[in-house]
Amino acid sequence: PVYNGERTIKETIESVLNQTWTDFELIVINDGSTDSSLQIISEIQDSRIVVFSYPNTGLAASRNRGIEQATGNYLTFLDADDLWTPDKLADQLEVLQENPQAGVAYSWTDCIDEQGKFLRRGSYVNVSGNVYANVLLVDFLENGSNVMIRRQALEEVGGFDESLPASQDWDMWLRLAAKYEFVAVSKPQVLYRISSSSMSSNVKNLETACLRIIERSFSQAPESLQYLQSDSLANIYKYLTYKVLQGNADRQRGKTAAKFLLQAIKYDRSLLRARVLLKVWLQIAIATLLPSSQAQKAIANVKNLSKLEALLGYIKLNP
Repeated sequence: PVYNGERTIKETIESVLNQTWTDFELIVINDGSTDSSLQIISEIQDSRIVVFSYPNTGLAASRNRGIEQATGNYLTFLDADDLWTPDKLADQLEVLQENPQAGVAYSWTDCIDEQGKFLRRGSYVNVSGNVYANVLLVDFLENGSNVMIRRQALEEVGGFDESLPASQDWDMWLRLAAKYEFVAVSKPQVLYRISSSSMSSNVKNLETACLRIIERSFSQAPESLQYLQSDSLANIYKYLTYKVLQGNADRQRGKTAAKFLLQAIKYDRSLLRARVLLKVWLQIAIATLLPSSQAQKAIANVKNLSKLEALLGYIKLNP
């Protein structure tokens, strides 16, 4: 799927064309782009690329349209600003063929910035088999550019939920994990781009979507897994706190982060003993009490204060 992706779409497509596994179709769903994305795509000469254009309807609908157009027995998704390492398709296909009981293969993720430079490693979770409990806790697959799915499994669980305002990926992984085993490729093969616009935008939509997903998933989960609900909620609010504080400091953002952090503590009291908590509260206080320009300088001058990745370390990955 691509919507106004002129800055990254060429590099993204090239990361697919450079795969060591070459027998694929690359379906580009142009979601009503108004920039030069289509022109850039048209200049890439490769018979495996097929382009379909539609009015703008969003990411989930674009992925569903891609599923409808695909002819292969295995499907994988790639957002217009993310990248794959050259061995991604070959390795994921191999582990699925070696594990016929599995419906999904996934790899590890590294995060890159807008210029493609390394920012941080992902969670590097390495669980295979029945991962339903793990996915109930957190979306450890981390992004929609990761998985390879058997067509049969995808047809059984249905497409991406277009009614959700965000986190359609997590909802999909949960539905798949409830019915199919997952298998891991234990190395980073997905480069997930973090842009300035994605750092703290639409956190309200993200909160709304995640709460809907948690409520729906736990209403269908067996009694033996109900104890995970509090940790799942805590994980969401830890991540939302991190997401808000990534952006430029201002009063509203500070208040929002405080609200999310209090919710995280409500569901996970062990946070009260976490070393990182004091630093996070200090950053929230600076953002809330000082004018934006002064807050930015104050935060920059506090040693290691911006190392919010430590907060992610308190996200529980395993049941």
